[in-house]
Amino acid sequence: MADTCGQVLLGSGLTVLSHPLMYIKVLVQVGHEPLPPTLGRNMFGRQVYQLPGLFAYAKHIIKIDGKSGLFKGLTPRLCAGTIGTIVHSRVLQVQYAHQVLKRFFCFDKKCTTKEMIARSCATIVTHPFHVITLRCMVQFIGREVKYSGVFDSIVTIYREDGILGFFAGLIPRLLGDVLSLWICNMLAHFINTHAIDDSTSHTGEIKNCSQAVTGFFASMLTYPFVLVSNLVAVNNCGLAGGLPPYAAVYPNWLHCWSHLSREGNMSRGNSLFFRKLPAGKMYAIEQKRFF
Repeated sequence: MADTCGQVLLGSGLTVLSHPLMYIKVLVQVGHEPLPPTLGRNMFGRQVYQLPGLFAYAKHIIKIDGKSGLFKGLTPRLCAGTIGTIVHSRVLQVQYAHQVLKRFFCFDKKCTTKEMIARSCATIVTHPFHVITLRCMVQFIGREVKYSGVFDSIVTIYREDGILGFFAGLIPRLLGDVLSLWICNMLAHFINTHAIDDSTSHTGEIKNCSQAVTGFFASMLTYPFVLVSNLVAVNNCGLAGGLPPYAAVYPNWLHCWSHLSREGNMSRGNSLFFRKLPAGKMYAIEQKRFF
């Protein structure tokens, strides 16, 4: 119980600190570009036209909504983090039932499967709060106030979309989580088994580093699932950011995936630094987007 409380407190602190970054990332994912491209330099020092990065975007939000505007959607996200941590911990406790893992860095199919089940349960239970978080954020585009609080948002979603509205975008999110977990664990196992000599000093630190690197690589590979999930969660929900011209109305997440793939936007929002202009796109000043 004490470990779970500690995880909740740590997770909540990290959520608060990282929330502005997620907020800006979601707006970029939707396609909202309030600032025109500017002439700058890429990582190689070459002059190119770039889209505003994280800090320029943050300044724009502060100019409109103040510093508190960077934390729209924080409350439901904190709820999701807290509930998700508790559910994840409880599911693991039930599955292991007093078992002790002998090797933390081994790739064990049973261990990975149990972790997958725990993460999936946490994702399913907390997804309604994730949907509310995203919709609170996307309101910035059209200046709506439709989703103003957790309880009001729950009533609004249930009234307009029913129970299924709380789970919009759940399938690609689950698929992305599962694939990311297996890719990360298999790559870490391969590196730890074939590339790291256990007889050397600092083996534990090296394995920790390899776990972090493989986790980052897995998240890059599965990013399209995150993007599609977020777009489907806000699609056709009555907000400007989920309707044309920002997005087509998608019947399901596969149509969203297909549309993004055709447009070459599968990595949109993946990076908030050194953002290059989309190839073959024109910037619409009035609509604040590319087309």
